[in-house]
Amino acid sequence: MTVFSPATAADREVRTPLPVLGRDVSVPLVTGGEVTYAALDYAASAPALQRVWDDVAAYAPYYGSVHRGAGYLSQLSTDLFEQSRATVAEFLGCRPDDEVIFTRSTTDSLNLLAAALPAGTQIFVFETEHHASLLPWARGEDARVTWLPAPRTPEQAVAQLDVALHGAPKGPKLVCVTGASNVTGEIWPVRKLAAAAHRHGARIVLDAAQLVPHHAVDIAALDVDWVAFSGHKLYAPFGAGVLAGRPDWLREAEPYLAGGGATRKVTRTADGGLDVVWHEAVAARHEAGSPNVIGAYAIASACRALSEAGFDRLVARERQLLAELREGLAALPEVRVLSLFGADSARVGVLSFVVQGWNSSHFAAALSAEYGIGVRDGLFCAHPLVRTLLDSEPDEPGECGAPDAAPGERSLNAIRVSFGAGTPDEHIARFLAAVTTLVQDGARWNYRTENGRCVPARD
Repeated sequence: MTVFSPATAADREVRTPLPVLGRDVSVPLVTGGEVTYAALDYAASAPALQRVWDDVAAYAPYYGSVHRGAGYLSQLSTDLFEQSRATVAEFLGCRPDDEVIFTRSTTDSLNLLAAALPAGTQIFVFETEHHASLLPWARGEDARVTWLPAPRTPEQAVAQLDVALHGAPKGPKLVCVTGASNVTGEIWPVRKLAAAAHRHGARIVLDAAQLVPHHAVDIAALDVDWVAFSGHKLYAPFGAGVLAGRPDWLREAEPYLAGGGATRKVTRTADGGLDVVWHEAVAARHEAGSPNVIGAYAIASACRALSEAGFDRLVARERQLLAELREGLAALPEVRVLSLFGADSARVGVLSFVVQGWNSSHFAAALSAEYGIGVRDGLFCAHPLVRTLLDSEPDEPGECGAPDAAPGERSLNAIRVSFGAGTPDEHIARFLAAVTTLVQDGARWNYRTENGRCVPARD
């Protein structure tokens, strides 16, 4: 019944890089003039694809309430919402009985799964995880979490997990692992970790927030039980995420949110209370409230765009840009690139580094103010991992995104550059030229700390 249709490869030229919003935005420089903004902070939020924005704009006039509405626009929006669910399932290679639940983000998805774990579940998590996949598991009263130390090779990661699971008592077990690090960009051995988990009767959830924008993710091929990711990492705006995978634990759990849509029947009882019958359908059970239709449709649009562009093509280009980036930074002795698995480890387009003699927040501020280049500095919501990579003491002060020392002094933070399918080659070249100039000649402006950030001094 849809009266509009998303664009397809047949009526769009598929270019590399893929066109994104903001690609022509100019920003002011403290040294005078303007320059086209170089967005190199994709690991935090990737810019929306132009394709996604166009598809959402085409749908917007037909927006209506979802589920149970009798009106035409409500029925159309419901159809679109469920089509989006099917598109995501296909994109992820879901098994026939897998379920796709729309959430707010990766964090929301993993908290949903944490709330659905059977009583007494033992959780195994590497300390190298992003906080979204590091923190949700220890919140229950009977939570039993084993924190695995940072491995130094992919093989060591598998061996550590194997040993930990071998010594675990009987009962439900869950392993949580990232697909690609949000700090180093290094790709984890997901298939081998899944095999180790299943060998010991455990289940595994994949935090694919940093992997899915860069590589094809196939649930069945990887043999993981669940996948979680965020739309805003996948070139889609609007605060939506996905949890996809096995339905049984989710079906048996209390609804993640209590409210409309999650219920089949609510009646008053003789004693003045309420009798509630929850939906057995997994998606309805855990998607209480009015769903984010536009967010779900934006994710589905991004899935289609990346599939049509072809991950083989996108991966090949990303590897070329990453090789240029690493070669350029390796030419500067003052720059130390952070890595768990070593220089030869496979990565996505995410790389963190520190510069000798520089506070990382000062360096990032200079890249922005003097060159119009947006990167990220701090601990990247992965504090234990960054502390390990920087060889810090456990009690050494440090806070995500805040400078902890004056410019030029050591600080417990790093600089992260990240890119993807929408990054022009020129942005990598500009970044390397700016880094080289800053390392060799220093900043051309004075900076100060203001509200926890390093910013250009205005007086």
